[in-house]
Amino acid sequence: MDTNAVTHEFDDSRLLEPLQTTSREFKVAVTVLLAVVGWAAFSWVWQVSHGLGVTGLNRSVFWGIYITNFVFFIGVSHAGTLISAILRMTNAEWRRPITRMAEVITVAVLFFGIANVFFDLGRPDRILSIALHPNFTSPLIWDICSVTLYLMGSTFYLFIPLIPDIFLLKDRIGGWRGRLYRFIVRILRWDDSERQRLKLERIITIAALIILPIAVSVHTVVSWVFAMTVQPMWHSSIFGPFFVVGAIFSGIGALLTAMILFRKFLGLEKYLLPIHFKQLSSLLVVMSVLWLYFTVNEYMTTFYGNEPREMSVFAAKFSGHFAYMFWGMIVTCFVIPFSLLFRKKNRTIPRIFIASISVNIGMWLERYTIVVPSLSHTRLPYPIGVYSPSWVELSLMAGCFAGFALLYMFFSKVFPIVSIWEMKEGLESSVSIITKRFMSYFGISVQETKDRS
Repeated sequence: MDTNAVTHEFDDSRLLEPLQTTSREFKVAVTVLLAVVGWAAFSWVWQVSHGLGVTGLNRSVFWGIYITNFVFFIGVSHAGTLISAILRMTNAEWRRPITRMAEVITVAVLFFGIANVFFDLGRPDRILSIALHPNFTSPLIWDICSVTLYLMGSTFYLFIPLIPDIFLLKDRIGGWRGRLYRFIVRILRWDDSERQRLKLERIITIAALIILPIAVSVHTVVSWVFAMTVQPMWHSSIFGPFFVVGAIFSGIGALLTAMILFRKFLGLEKYLLPIHFKQLSSLLVVMSVLWLYFTVNEYMTTFYGNEPREMSVFAAKFSGHFAYMFWGMIVTCFVIPFSLLFRKKNRTIPRIFIASISVNIGMWLERYTIVVPSLSHTRLPYPIGVYSPSWVELSLMAGCFAGFALLYMFFSKVFPIVSIWEMKEGLESSVSIITKRFMSYFGISVQETKDRS
């Protein structure tokens, strides 16, 4: 059997269509999102000119929605590195249509995680103090170093697998994108030879090996920003693994949401099949149970210790001011996804979509109930803090989500959102494996078949 003939049958026209045409719906979505981002930009200018007093932050609750968003976005970023790298390392063939979607989420969402730190600083020039006068005993500096390294590594990990597709597109797409593709190919001296492909595969494997520990360390360090303090219900050794599990959980939820939306609006039903959603939904169910396990451990330890300050936070979450958010978190992070996806036969795409949206909401609520309640019941001699987000904070939050959607959509107009060369390579590899297995049933080697022909 001629595997090359089969490979040429791969139809990539649908994958190239978003690069060649722009629908009316796409333009409307971009216009709406740009309006939200524009309003967020105005809100940020308003905050810079009037100071942090325009937010709901106060002496007791000095971290609010901005830090909640920072932790949430850094967690979602694990969709690319952990999911994509682990699937590559285990040679899971079903990964091929989804790896790039996951990797784009990582890079795009990191920018908005970092942006929320700038918002929280109030004055942007204060970032210079971190560069000029760093205190390396502070977990905040560890956080900045790890996130910066993570962004650089994730960008490299996204770009390297793009090279063969850039080579493929350089003569098929015109305009400024065609010039960009040809410039990249010329700079890299890429001719798409077999030797270069083998070298590329090795680099991707090495990058996956390196990015995995970086990804784990990043959310561990993010947790240390809280756990290294003595704030009630923050000072806990379980925060490291708890945050990593939560990051993977929210990353899978974000990836499933993106996959379903792109499948619908870009017509990728031929490439994003039910099996891909069922495999990832199995991971979502497992992570939901793990998340519940860590949550029960955290709150059971607090309850059994019965330390007064911690119990005041505990009570505020279970039956007090934050109870609606805490129980909403339990419902959206465990009850809804577990009940919808526990039985394999019920794992339909509409159910998976509802479960993924629920997880996204729940994990944001979890970050909020970690940040705000503890600061509202601080150990310092302040009165109990009352925090309500202002219109400025809510506007900047909306702008971050809109900006992330815009960046993701922009990427889909410049590069294929599904890796074309990986799809072709997977088809060729699968045909070769099946051919060898079939021939072995008759005691014939592939070499003998070639000799006869």
